[in-house]
Amino acid sequence: MMLEKKATEFIEELSSKNPVPGGGGASAAVGALGAALGLMVGNLTVGKKKYAAVEEDVKSAMDQLQILKKKMIHLTDEDAKVFEPLSRAYGLPANTEEEKEEKARIMEEALLNATTAPLAIMETALEIEELLDELGEKGSVMAISDVGVGILFAHSAVEGASLNVFINTKSMKDKEKARELNLYAEKIILKSEELKKQIYQKVLGQLK
Repeated sequence: MMLEKKATEFIEELSSKNPVPGGGGASAAVGALGAALGLMVGNLTVGKKKYAAVEEDVKSAMDQLQILKKKMIHLTDEDAKVFEPLSRAYGLPANTEEEKEEKARIMEEALLNATTAPLAIMETALEIEELLDELGEKGSVMAISDVGVGILFAHSAVEGASLNVFINTKSMKDKEKARELNLYAEKIILKSEELKKQIYQKVLGQLK
């Protein structure tokens, strides 16, 4: 798995000319960091008398973040898996009409499949943002800045992954399907942007 490497190894691999990991995998990694920051906030909250009344809520949020963090780690690899067939498809021969038709068919299928992981990254990052919102309300005030950093990371994962959706839908021949995928991605971006603004402003308000 990509994120089983040392951080420096992952960064070096990302820096190379290899097609994977790329922007999608990097977005998933950033999303995982956002979830990890939420977990840190939870760990700094649980067990404190001051937060006893919300401890069960915080624990529940942490359980969900643990699942989402693992999902993001998995999606770092999944993004690479769905991109590989598309990378191969670009190299298929297109000398005859028959070859052109076959290449177009394979390309269309690969382009559609290549949107699945980035869309899943976007969905997962939005869920992380919603949990960070709760932790911003109920978590330790000593860790409020980490909620702010977490929300910025999670929102970056949404916007970063969206670019991987849009670059694939742009090349699709099925324009109706492309439009449908773009609209869905845009809805997630809008929700994410609203949450990011709301939570970030709350954090700033407590810090300044």
